[in-house]
Amino acid sequence: MGRKSALTPEQWAEVERRHLVEGESINSLAKEFGVVESVIRRKIKPNKAEQEKFGKSLSVLAFEKVEADKKSKAIAEHIAELPMVRQTTFNDLTEQLRSISSHLAGAANFGAATSHRLAGIAHAKVQEIDDAAPLSPASIEALKGVAALTRLANDAASTGLNLLAANKDQAKAQAPEVPTGLGFLYGETSDDKAGA
Repeated sequence: MGRKSALTPEQWAEVERRHLVEGESINSLAKEFGVVESVIRRKIKPNKAEQEKFGKSLSVLAFEKVEADKKSKAIAEHIAELPMVRQTTFNDLTEQLRSISSHLAGAANFGAATSHRLAGIAHAKVQEIDDAAPLSPASIEALKGVAALTRLANDAASTGLNLLAANKDQAKAQAPEVPTGLGFLYGETSDDKAGA
């Protein structure tokens, strides 16, 4: 069990807000709240390993939301330019894709539950193996049952595992480079700042 945080969740939220939104330095916040700078830095700007463990930082999420909103707006504008007949086709296709996604997620959920149940049965079947005579006819039959159940459990889990792998690969491919400061919200680029 890790050490208890010196700050309450509300204090951490205030530190994070004041740094990210109001631009206060980590140094000044560390002094005010009596916390080591590296602790605040790790909490507010986690490195890649910490992000994987604790989730994305607010600045990463905010940047991704801004980018997603821009993309969504551009798509909506493009759709609005289409003739009404094509907009109807687009809406029908979108609903079909949502339905497919929902059904695949349901299949993955059922597959995972089936896999879990079969793995539990295989685990119980292992108890039938005689440790003193693992190659006896009775133990061999139990091993065959365990192997078959394990194979079925793995097959049942494949839809969910494939969806998870696809989402993980897609998330890695779309991971943005996170800018510092709030200039990106106002459309400023690094070139704008260099010229200023």
